[in-house]
Amino acid sequence: MRAVVYDEYGPPDRMRVEEIPVPAPRPDQVLVEVIATSINLSDWESLRGSPFYARFGGLRRPGRRVLGSDIAGRVEAVGSDVTRFRPGDEVYGDNLIHKGGFAQFAVAPESALAHKPPGLTFGEASTLPQAAAIALQGTADAGPERRVLINGAGGGSGSFAIQLAKRAGAHVTAVDNAAKLGYMRSLGADRVIDHRSEDFTRTGPYDLILDMVAHRSVFAYRRALGRGGRYLCVGGPVRKLLEILTVGTVAARVTGRRIGVLPVSLGPKYFQPLAEQCLAGEVDIHIDRTFPLDEVPRALAFHGEGHALGKVVIDVDGRARQA
Repeated sequence: MRAVVYDEYGPPDRMRVEEIPVPAPRPDQVLVEVIATSINLSDWESLRGSPFYARFGGLRRPGRRVLGSDIAGRVEAVGSDVTRFRPGDEVYGDNLIHKGGFAQFAVAPESALAHKPPGLTFGEASTLPQAAAIALQGTADAGPERRVLINGAGGGSGSFAIQLAKRAGAHVTAVDNAAKLGYMRSLGADRVIDHRSEDFTRTGPYDLILDMVAHRSVFAYRRALGRGGRYLCVGGPVRKLLEILTVGTVAARVTGRRIGVLPVSLGPKYFQPLAEQCLAGEVDIHIDRTFPLDEVPRALAFHGEGHALGKVVIDVDGRARQA
């Protein structure tokens, strides 16, 4: 099968298309013919090997040669212990542990997959698993008259988070680069901030801050929170995450504010609720660009450099727009 592989950490030009064997599913796994996969921040981090936690699968070189965790496609074969799926079923899910989505076939645990709703195209379904889980859990505390700030709001998870927070009745401030301000307004953001020209930690106070990539000090985040407010980060440099988990915990106890890392739970029950809202027309899926499998390096560069409005999808074989 054709796959986009890499053997060392670095920029996208380290990747190449290669013929590799089709993986065989273990007893609890499903072999999926991948039709579409979407790009996440985790793919960019795993490609570069940074932050350091992105190297947990391989310290010196990648533990898995094929990236791509959010997949949508058809079941090709199932392991002997699999009971929920059979060949021909249309499925989607977050295969973060095994990855392998930038290829014609990938193996995934049965527990990571759900049946694809007929009302979603394969491309649309591939945008949901990881981003939906982050957005749903990250905005769980949003509610009427609460002031919510989302940093990195123009990407995949952020785009869903804006819409979810607005549906909950919150006043939403969205932060990203200047090129995304109009897009974030179109999703319903009440206020938009260009992070390059304005320090969002000097605005507020906010009841909830959802930060897609933490870069500021704990004390800056504390300053932006109102009393009783909560700050949650999804990712960032290891040093910054450790600071949030240690200094942030102490600061929270002293000041009546909660500062921590969002412990994202993955799996169908954490992304299917958003799929239902999308099918009901309550939340929109925005696919900025679709790239063919051969152009995965270009797609990763486009995403990693912060250009994407919403999600970027890889159309593995030309069928991503099919439902």
